[in-house]
Amino acid sequence: MFDAVLIANRGEVALRIMRSARTLGLRTVAVYSDADADAEHVRQADAAVRIGGPLPGQSYLRIDAIVDAALASGARAVHPGYGFLAENADFAAACAAAGLVFVGPSPEAIRAMGDKAGAKRRMQAAGVPCIPGYEGEDQGDARLAAEAARIGWPVMIKATAGGGGRGMRRVDAAQDFAALLASARSEAQHAFGNGSVILERALAAPRHIEIQVLADRHGHVIHLGERDCSVQRRHQKVIEEAPSPAVDAALRESMGAAAVAAARAIGYVGAGTLEFLLDAEGRYYFMEMNTRLQVEHPVTEAITGLDLVALQLRIAAGERLPLAQDAVRFEGHAIEVRLCAEDPAAGFVPDSGTLVQWRTARGLRTEHALRPGIAVPPYYDPMVAKLIAHGATREDARRRLLRGLQETQALGIHTNQHFLERCLVQPAFVRGKATTAFVAEHLDALLAPEDDADAVALAALALQAAGRGMPSPLVHGLACPLRFQLDGQVHEARLSPQRDARWRVQAGDRHWRIALLASHDDALRLAWEDEAGGATQQETVHFAREPGTEALLLHARGRAWRVEDHSRRSAAPSGTAVGDGLLRASTTGRVVAVLAAEGDTVAAGQALITVEAMKMEHLHGAPRAGWLRALQVRVGDQVAARQVLAEVADAPAEEG
Repeated sequence: MFDAVLIANRGEVALRIMRSARTLGLRTVAVYSDADADAEHVRQADAAVRIGGPLPGQSYLRIDAIVDAALASGARAVHPGYGFLAENADFAAACAAAGLVFVGPSPEAIRAMGDKAGAKRRMQAAGVPCIPGYEGEDQGDARLAAEAARIGWPVMIKATAGGGGRGMRRVDAAQDFAALLASARSEAQHAFGNGSVILERALAAPRHIEIQVLADRHGHVIHLGERDCSVQRRHQKVIEEAPSPAVDAALRESMGAAAVAAARAIGYVGAGTLEFLLDAEGRYYFMEMNTRLQVEHPVTEAITGLDLVALQLRIAAGERLPLAQDAVRFEGHAIEVRLCAEDPAAGFVPDSGTLVQWRTARGLRTEHALRPGIAVPPYYDPMVAKLIAHGATREDARRRLLRGLQETQALGIHTNQHFLERCLVQPAFVRGKATTAFVAEHLDALLAPEDDADAVALAALALQAAGRGMPSPLVHGLACPLRFQLDGQVHEARLSPQRDARWRVQAGDRHWRIALLASHDDALRLAWEDEAGGATQQETVHFAREPGTEALLLHARGRAWRVEDHSRRSAAPSGTAVGDGLLRASTTGRVVAVLAAEGDTVAAGQALITVEAMKMEHLHGAPRAGWLRALQVRVGDQVAARQVLAEVADAPAEEG
C-alpha cells in the first residue's frame, strides 16, 4: 500500500476520499484553485498544493499541474474523484508515466467506455442488451437524418464523448431533427472537444437503473446490486435510491450478470458503474459505463455496509477483493438527494455567493464541504451537498430523509432544498413509481406557489424582533407599520403590541396573534394562532443577518426565506414604467456565445447571449423588442449576476 494519496478533485468528494484514506493510515494531499484557497477540503487535508486559477481549465483540468503536485508532495497515488479528469484516459496515462498509481481503471478501459459508439459495439459483442440505434462513423447530416428516420421517432441524440446530459437531445419529429442535432453537436464540442454523436431509440418513460461493479487485478469481478436514478432534471440526477422499487431478485441477478460480463469484456479494474434503461415490460438496455466512483455511491454503501473508497484504494494497491459475489448482502433501503446551489423558481439557474448559515440534520449522512461564511464559487458544479437516509424499509428511509432535509439549514444562497422536499412527498415517488419522466410530468406541481400567508406573519414578527427590536408591551395598542419584501414579493403588515407579551399581526384581511416565547442569537421561539380559527401552534424560526444588507435570512418549516425591510423606503409611484431594456446576467459565469450584433433589430425573448455557469449553459433573451443599441460583453468575459450584458432600445427614427 502506498503511504500518501493526492485527491485530484474538490469539495465534498475530496473530503469523502480523505475520510477513507485516513482509515487506511494514508496521508492526504489536496489540490486547489485560487477560488478554493480557503475551501474546507484544503483545510482538512494533510497537505495542499495550488494548481492554478479559478476556472477548471486553469486548475482542476490541468493534467500537468496535478501530476507535478503529486510528485512534489510525495504522494505515490492519485484518486480522481468524480467529474473533472476522473474519466480522462490521458490523465490516467500521465499518472502511470510519472510512476504514480491511478486509483481507477487503465487508460485503455477508460477509452473503451468513454466513446459511446465504441462502447455499444463492445457491449453488443459481449452479449449485453443495447438500445437499437446508430453508432456509425459517418457523421454527415444526411446520413444521421436517414438513420433517425429508420430508427423511428422519438430519437435520442447523444454525444459520443459526453456525460451528465450534455450534448443530449430528444427529437420527437423529423422537422426538428436538424436544429436539435446542431444544438447537441455545439454543446458537445464546447464541453468535450468532440461533436460526434450517436442515435438511439427513445424509450417511453423508462427507469434509469445502474449496477455497481468492483474488479481487482486478479480477475475477480462482483456487483453490489442496483441503484435507481430515475428522478432527473435535464438528464441530471436529483434523487437516487438502492435498491430500486422496480427490480426484484431475478432481475437483479440478470442485470448484475450483464454488468459483470461488461466489466470483464474490457478488463476493467476498480469501481465502476454500468448504466441501463429499464422499460415498463422489464426489458433492460445498456446505456453507458461510468469508469469512476459515482456521486450516489453512498446509497450502495448504506445497504451493503461496504466502504467503496477504501476498496478502490485497496484494489489500486494490488490487493484482492475481500469478498466473493455470494458474500454480498443487502440490508434495508437508502435514498440520497443532491442539494444544489440553484433557484428552482427562476428556472433552476445556478447561484453562488456566501453561505451565511449552514447546519446539518441529525440522523442523516450528509456529505459536504461547507461551513458558515464559506464562499460558494460560480465556476464548478452546483451540487454543494448530498443527504443520505438509511432505513429498514423504503418508507422509513423516505420519512427520515424528508425530516432531515427539513432540518438542514442553508441560508445565504438559493438552493433546491424545498424542491427536493416536494419531490419526496409527491404521490408517484411515495409509491415508488417514478420514471425518468417524473420531474417533467410533475414540474408544475413541484413548483406550484404555496399559501404563504402564515409565513408573512412569521416574517413580520421575525423582522421586528431580530432586526429592529420588539416594541415594548408598555406601548399597548400603538401599531407599527411594516413593509417588507419576502422572496421577491412586497407585503404590508401592521404589528400591534397587546397584553400578556403578545402581538397582533395584520396582513391584508388576515390577523394573527403571536407570542414571542424566547429569543436567542439566531432563533426565535413563537406561539401563534390565526384569529380566523385554529389551534395555537409553537415553532422555532432560525435567522441570520445577510452581510452588507439589512435583510434577514429565515429558516422555518423546512424552508428558507429572505426578508428585506422596505418600511423606510418610498413606495414606487403607481404607473411606474417597467422594463428598462437592459439585459442582465441571471447568474455569475462566463460568456460562451454572443448571438447578435450591435445595430440588429431583435424580437422580445430572442436569444442574444449564452452564459456558462456551474457546467450549464444559460441563454439570455432580449428583454424587449427593438434595436440592440449596445453589447457590453464579449465571448470569454467573466460576468457577475445582475451585470448588464446588453441594452435594447426603441429603433431609431429613420431620417427624412
